Amino acid sequence: MKVRDVMSKDVQVARPGDPIQEVARRMASGDFGFMPVADGDALIGTVTDRDLAVRAVAGGAAPSTAVVEFITRDAATVRDDDDLKSVLDLMSRRQIRRAPVIDKNGRLVGVVSLGDLSTRVKEKYAGEALEEISRTA
Repeated sequence: MKVRDVMSKDVQVARPGDPIQEVARRMASGDFGFMPVADGDALIGTVTDRDLAVRAVAGGAAPSTAVVEFITRDAATVRDDDDLKSVLDLMSRRQIRRAPVIDKNGRLVGVVSLGDLSTRVKEKYAGEALEEISRTA
């Protein structure tokens, strides 16, 4: 089974110039805490609700500040044709719970979460991945 078989395809995407308040509002209304940030179809980073709270708001950023100021640029990505076990291994190594999914041309096509994967792989692998992701660095 491949990532494309379990990933979320209907993904909210922030644009670099979107104000942080708008991005936070979209996260709140959609009840999610992670958004890829893309310029067209090209992923340039990700932003989390924690990024907005800890780095932006706590740092005194104005609500109109562009989200690009607070994105994580070296976000771990996976390919839509990657197998699920290799993605779990990546998430364990990087201690992440979600990853943007790109296609062979580098275009953003979705997001995969630990929850998406855990329903499709052996419980043993999902449990090990969660343990690694949750451990204190």
